[in-house]
Amino acid sequence: MLDSGEIDYHSLARLVDFHLQNGTDGLVIMGTTGEAATISFAEQLKVMSAVCEQVQGKIGVIAGNGANATAEAVERTKALARLPIDGFLTVTPFYNKPMQKGMVLHFNAVAAAAGDKPVLLYNVPGRTGVDLLPETVAELSKTVNIVGIKEATGSMQRLAELKQLCPTGFTLLSGDDASACDFMLQGGHGVISVTANIAPAAMAKLCQFAMAGEEASARATDAPLQALHHDLFIEANPIPAKWALKKMGLIASDTMRLPLTPLEPIHAAVIEQALAKAGISV
Repeated sequence: MLDSGEIDYHSLARLVDFHLQNGTDGLVIMGTTGEAATISFAEQLKVMSAVCEQVQGKIGVIAGNGANATAEAVERTKALARLPIDGFLTVTPFYNKPMQKGMVLHFNAVAAAAGDKPVLLYNVPGRTGVDLLPETVAELSKTVNIVGIKEATGSMQRLAELKQLCPTGFTLLSGDDASACDFMLQGGHGVISVTANIAPAAMAKLCQFAMAGEEASARATDAPLQALHHDLFIEANPIPAKWALKKMGLIASDTMRLPLTPLEPIHAAVIEQALAKAGISV
């Protein structure tokens, strides 16, 4: 955001270039580290269009399309499906805490609205107040274009259950940076990362080592990132990430629309130390 509260498309373009140049495999636009919660859907469509135009197929673009009302999620999905995106990341309905049956119906409605575009489920109980259980994921994996899940519980037991219950080829992605290295070494297929917004090259290298089973190299790459994995949550995501990106000169302002506010000064030194440990100078 600009200090005026308007979307800063120049900084957005710099961020996209940053990822294109540093080995990122794909971008999630309007995910949790974005600001979808305070941006109108009309604005979201403009942002998605700008990113798609800039990327032009060089890396994947996934659209966040979640809502806590199924009808709204379906409407968003249909509108976004007209853009040249590669798929959707659909968070569990938040706040209203649906039953597992309700989530099956919700995700299947979204998948139907997505047409031939793939859908990734997104389970993040710490933000939504509801947990998409492995048995429910297994049921949803039978839907043709529901192709995987971003699992953000950080639980290796949860990963083991998903591996056991879901078919071969169903994509299991970590949504928890602190445990992502273990997640991939234990059979997960990648990570949708907060830290990668700040250190994309290092996170890309971590994924390459872990997915190849090169444990020593993966852990050596992950170790200097651990402070970032944890401290980027010292305040609600994306507050610390935006502060770090401004310090790195990649965005013009860390302004956010209310109720989000800029990083408290008392936390600045913590993020600076985490950046230094990751080898990022500001």
